[in-house]
Amino acid sequence: MVIMSAAGEVRSRRVLARVGRSWALLALLLMLLVFSLAGKEFLSLANYSNILLASVTLFLLAAGETFVVVSGGIDLSIGFVMGLVCVTSAIVMRDLNAAGASQLICVSAGATVGLVLSLIPGAINGLLITRFRVPPFIATLGMWGIANGLAWLFSGGLPIAFLPSAVHKIGRAYVGYYSTKAGFSFAPPQLTTREDILSVVKIIPVPVLIVAICLVVLGFVLARTRFGRHTYAIGGKMDAAVRAGIDVRRHLLKVYVLSSFCAGCAGVILVFLSNAGSLTQFTSNYELLSIASVVIGGASLTGGRGSIWGTVTGVLLIGTLNNGLMMMGLQIFYRFIAIGIILIGAVLIDRSFPELLYED
Repeated sequence: MVIMSAAGEVRSRRVLARVGRSWALLALLLMLLVFSLAGKEFLSLANYSNILLASVTLFLLAAGETFVVVSGGIDLSIGFVMGLVCVTSAIVMRDLNAAGASQLICVSAGATVGLVLSLIPGAINGLLITRFRVPPFIATLGMWGIANGLAWLFSGGLPIAFLPSAVHKIGRAYVGYYSTKAGFSFAPPQLTTREDILSVVKIIPVPVLIVAICLVVLGFVLARTRFGRHTYAIGGKMDAAVRAGIDVRRHLLKVYVLSSFCAGCAGVILVFLSNAGSLTQFTSNYELLSIASVVIGGASLTGGRGSIWGTVTGVLLIGTLNNGLMMMGLQIFYRFIAIGIILIGAVLIDRSFPELLYED
């Protein structure tokens, strides 16, 4: 009887561990079910595509933040680094376009300048934290203000318009199109009637495909490479990582550069999505939503735990919640309240059942 009781207890703990580790995914599935029953318009391929398009920049920001959080740090600058890169890339594209350069040169030069620029804030953050021992919160908060100020300086507080026409085409492009009349094609089918045009099924937005490839690469790096293992080791216990021979300073510098680079990628994609170089104060919320996505996805703010795929689940949960509540007609402050409640619940689960959530 004692043996059977012990075996039952082990099985119960394993079930609780699986449920605890998968609570965000279960909550996402439940949310999809509830919103699908609440409104017919939610349950459609077009709406799911809208959710993904609205979340593409957050996917990249949160993926970069995952590396930082797993290493035991935090990066508050990524929202305005994204805004700075968005503005700078758009200015380069606009000026080259005005000078008569080809579409290819305008777009590639603007994207390249933005991505190179994004490395600088990450390098400064990493040096402040590793060489001068500035707490990550303070170092990245300072960069938050610097990036914000530079973006306002470059843009004059106004959106950067008059970009090459290719920018809009790339941002609104899909991998493929299908209609019952024209069949499948990689380019938008040439249809005349309104009914035929509305019946076209758009298959996977190009920005979503690009971000998905980036997430696969980042997920592999964190889970399957030495770089990822060192990141977990530093976040788990830095002293032990040092004794194991890991160059902690150099590695953390790379982590913050990677986080900033992901923000730069998000900024470039934002140019294509909005067809403008835009900077609004809402970008200050992006780093908070990124951290929320990472924590909801199962990462611990003390470091040593987390995954890209958990973060993806966290982003999808926030994106689905925003979309579903919006389609129900609720105002935006209710959405922020709901996200706050979910975030607090994630932390409570992490603190209350750590031995269940993370035991092998």
